[in-house]
Amino acid sequence: MDPHPAEPAVPTGQAVLPSRLAWSSPLAIAGWLALTKLLIHFFTNGQYGYFRDELYFLACGEHVDWGYVDHAPMVAWMAWLSRALLGDSLFAIRFFPAVAGAAKVFFTGAMAHELGGGRLAVFLAGLGALAATIYFGIDTLLSMNALEPLFWVGAVWCALRAVRLSEPRYWAGFGVLLGLGFMNKHSTIFFAAALVAGLLLTRARRALASRWFWIGAALAVVIILPNVIWEWRHGWATLELLKNVRATGKNVIHPPLEFLIQQVLILNPVTLPLWLAGIWFYLADREGRRHRHLGLAFLIFLGLMIVMHAKHYYLAPAYPMLLAAGGVWWAVRLERVRGLRWLRAAYPALLAATGAALAPLVLPVLPVAAIPPYMAALGLQRLKTEVAHEGPLPQHFGDMFGWPEMVATVARVYHGLPAAERARTCIFAGNYGEAGAIDFFGGRHGLPKAISAHQNYFIWGPRDCTGAVVILLQVSREDALEVFSRVEEAERVGHPWAMAEEHFTIRVGRDPKIPLGELWPRIRHWN
Repeated sequence: MDPHPAEPAVPTGQAVLPSRLAWSSPLAIAGWLALTKLLIHFFTNGQYGYFRDELYFLACGEHVDWGYVDHAPMVAWMAWLSRALLGDSLFAIRFFPAVAGAAKVFFTGAMAHELGGGRLAVFLAGLGALAATIYFGIDTLLSMNALEPLFWVGAVWCALRAVRLSEPRYWAGFGVLLGLGFMNKHSTIFFAAALVAGLLLTRARRALASRWFWIGAALAVVIILPNVIWEWRHGWATLELLKNVRATGKNVIHPPLEFLIQQVLILNPVTLPLWLAGIWFYLADREGRRHRHLGLAFLIFLGLMIVMHAKHYYLAPAYPMLLAAGGVWWAVRLERVRGLRWLRAAYPALLAATGAALAPLVLPVLPVAAIPPYMAALGLQRLKTEVAHEGPLPQHFGDMFGWPEMVATVARVYHGLPAAERARTCIFAGNYGEAGAIDFFGGRHGLPKAISAHQNYFIWGPRDCTGAVVILLQVSREDALEVFSRVEEAERVGHPWAMAEEHFTIRVGRDPKIPLGELWPRIRHWN
């Protein structure tokens, strides 16, 4: 008897579904996980309120340019596109980040397939990306952080294809994606440097002899050139900002061991065996050693981030390539080693359970009052990235509250002024959060656009403000009296869930001692 009986014939005229499109194929599994990720964000990203940085990015989207003081230009383009196509709602401005997050999950699984993994490998890799706590957080908000992993995983995928298939044309795509990644976030340059260093340290260095590698490098330069020109024309504003941040000690500096522990925590501790196996796969596994340059690239990038005292989430875009490789490594062992087969169901279940349990720490799903006790029940403390931020909630939630209420209070002050004064009154905000809130919510209250000397608002200048009468936000009485002859205390603003710094007194300054045009260059605040 034939031990391999023939498969039943397909009836004449019945189409055969290609294997890669079958519902249970590896890429279909990646697609189902991506769809799950997308739906999670679609059902939750309309909760709470607009985040401080989102309001600023929306303002930047009203001034589309090739560069900005404190970020690369792509997030402003995304803000403009979101509003042009979908409107101003939370769902609308967070639509593209949600899609990018889903795509990240899909391509993490697809990369596992590219590395030779089957359905289990793809499932483990994609589920690891889906259950990673940090990705729930960054994929909720309008920011460059949601797009960053997508460009990086795409560049790594091109490098994989170029090396595995000995097809050098993929190096052109590698360069394009890294160039776009730079236009999304400047830190991509450090990841690109780590990738090139990884190539130089392994046999994959022969890629540098290919004209396609240099074509890719040239394409990357062409893509980033407009931003470089913008920086040159604005006195290398971003470099000055970074110097100021370091000089003022704005960011929390973590010792190396604490930084590494934070990596475990922000990714979901249960993913640790997955991404550690990914490093091992690239560096030591027989099947993965041809891609050793990727493992070395990660370690080099990790070292750079530790030395530069980076924020803990700066490493997040590099993990999909480890999750993909870890999925392949574990799938082989779970399928071959009889004593480990029970983990085929137990480990994914644990990933899903911990992912769901940790998601409310970064996803807006709980009633706000339940967040502090929920964190306490899990025995977790807030991970701070900036020294000055204090409040009842973690910063990523606290900065979603109080903005409409603040603008409404400013509107009361503005409309309470005599008509003759109101016509020449402007609103000055001490930082981009208040300025962005005035610009976004102020129109419905009949308020003028805000001015500020903070970040890119400084470049936009004082608009048509004369400085005769100025409503002052986040400006101390002492600082106000240096500029105005008369300073009036107007109203107090605050919100029970907002950050402590958002509880302040609104002041009105009159009779400036210094013309605003003369004052403006002296109050620039890039920090």
